[in-house]
Amino acid sequence: MEGFTIEIATEKHIPYVPEILKTIEDATKVRGTGIAKRNPEYVAKKMKEGKAIIAMHGDDFAGFCYIESWDHEKFVANSGLIVKTEYRGNGLAKAIKHKAFELSRKRFPDAKIFGLTTGAAVMKINSELGYVPVTFPDLTTDPVFWKGCESCINFDVLKRNNYTRCLCTGMLYDPAKHHDEFEKKNPSQKKKVVVAFSGGLDTSYTVMYLAKEMGYEVYAACANTGGFSPEQLKTNEENAYKLGAKEYVTLDVTKEYYDKSLRYMIYGNVLRNGTYPISVSSERIFQGMAIARYAKQIGADAIAHGSTGAGNDQVRFDMTFLVMAPGVEIITLTRDRNLSRQEEIDYLNANGFPADFKKLKYSYNVGIWGTSICGGEILDSKQGLPETAYLKQIEKTGEEQVELEFKEGQLVGVNGEAFTDHIKAIQKVEAIAAPYGIGRDMHVGDTIIGIKGRVGFEAAAPMLIIASHKFLEKFVLSKWQQYWKDQVANWYGMFLHESQYLEPVMRDIEAMLESSQRHVTGKVTMLLRPHGFETVGVDSPNDLVKNKLGEYGEGAKGWTSDDAKGFIKVTSTPLRAYYLNHKDEGDELEKEL
Repeated sequence: MEGFTIEIATEKHIPYVPEILKTIEDATKVRGTGIAKRNPEYVAKKMKEGKAIIAMHGDDFAGFCYIESWDHEKFVANSGLIVKTEYRGNGLAKAIKHKAFELSRKRFPDAKIFGLTTGAAVMKINSELGYVPVTFPDLTTDPVFWKGCESCINFDVLKRNNYTRCLCTGMLYDPAKHHDEFEKKNPSQKKKVVVAFSGGLDTSYTVMYLAKEMGYEVYAACANTGGFSPEQLKTNEENAYKLGAKEYVTLDVTKEYYDKSLRYMIYGNVLRNGTYPISVSSERIFQGMAIARYAKQIGADAIAHGSTGAGNDQVRFDMTFLVMAPGVEIITLTRDRNLSRQEEIDYLNANGFPADFKKLKYSYNVGIWGTSICGGEILDSKQGLPETAYLKQIEKTGEEQVELEFKEGQLVGVNGEAFTDHIKAIQKVEAIAAPYGIGRDMHVGDTIIGIKGRVGFEAAAPMLIIASHKFLEKFVLSKWQQYWKDQVANWYGMFLHESQYLEPVMRDIEAMLESSQRHVTGKVTMLLRPHGFETVGVDSPNDLVKNKLGEYGEGAKGWTSDDAKGFIKVTSTPLRAYYLNHKDEGDELEKEL
């Protein structure tokens, strides 16, 4: 099989779907027998769910197969097995089938695996795997499965025989009868665990302990939402293999994080408790979702992370895994065993991994939307953080103007430089504003687990972008647009913080926030200085300050003096009515005034 890669298909393989379906269709014509047809959306869905196997020869699609479950997962079928013409005759179909069978056993260990085929080669492969010929009544009774046969040219034969026989042969693998035989044929098979790997002490210990002491096949996955440098990722990869991981992968979800949440945080000017831009905490959900997807793709038995039992991250990771990867075991050694840092360091040192993880005064979580700072003076409510606690020092003095350009609520320009990549636009703002020490503050709030928490942070770009975006909205949105945006955005930020991103109402809030941005276009000028900034002005085609009806404090063009007096009189009606009926309160009010 040299030159071929056979793997569980993912979203990156979706562009091959048309070619896969065309290959199946062509094979059907050549064979003159039936293959149940599937539409492109169905096959793409299988890839997204990690329920398909694809063979590649370089960048060329070579073969494919997918799995389906029936009768509430009591039966599983490996369907759509196909190999491109130029790659046939070298055992590729057998390799794909074996991989699909292995995935089926992993995803549905108690299910009976069955298939319908007219091909002698497939029958032979099935027999080697432990399938036996059976009658159709021994297969699934799920009507949806048999409906799939309607697209087959032999469907009339099946229908005439009341679904009891056709030209295909039914074959079945019963795990209850073949479990021991399967294990003997696959003695090297271990349980797979995906470790959410940051490269820190807790996850380093987790990788080594699971591989060495618990016999897991460890897949170390670093979900990057913009907080890791290329050098850090390279070090993570090297260390993961030293610690005993079978495979290491970086899952870059920075763009997904921006597209699916960060832009809505900008639309909503989200600041938790009016202070904190939910810097790193909002990224945890997307890191968790990426890990869950990867675990499903490789058919993992478990997911592990390094959270302790005293923080918010344990909730964010566990909740995401429970929803996105149901049935997959969650392992948290640090939390469950109440491990100390020294215990973990001693274990790593004793097993040949020089652990130089020092107990630093501060711990940092760096992300595209800011850096959080814990420890040190944070633990004493009476103290603030010293200058040395911040990663980015003040290097600029004096004042500087910066112009941020928005298009429908998204940052598209900085000081005249256009950006199509919104992440790069954020990084540009950070590079300009961070040297002024902008965006430093302390946040005190209620944690998910119920205790109060305090964290320091530095978030120059988020604070500047949110402030300028909100300033622009004051010019271009109506009074009630701004009011209701504030209400739903406050909930959006709270739900993000409390690990409720997957709550369906979040999609509804996002739809409202996005709709509100249709006129939020224009340029905002801000004045920067050490430790702070101020708004200067706005240039927007949708500026509501510029109108033909009147200029505030200067002159009215859309109404007369009598109109104004009538408006004021009508507006005062509720108050006049009240005090006419309660003269005693009115008299008392006069005395106080």
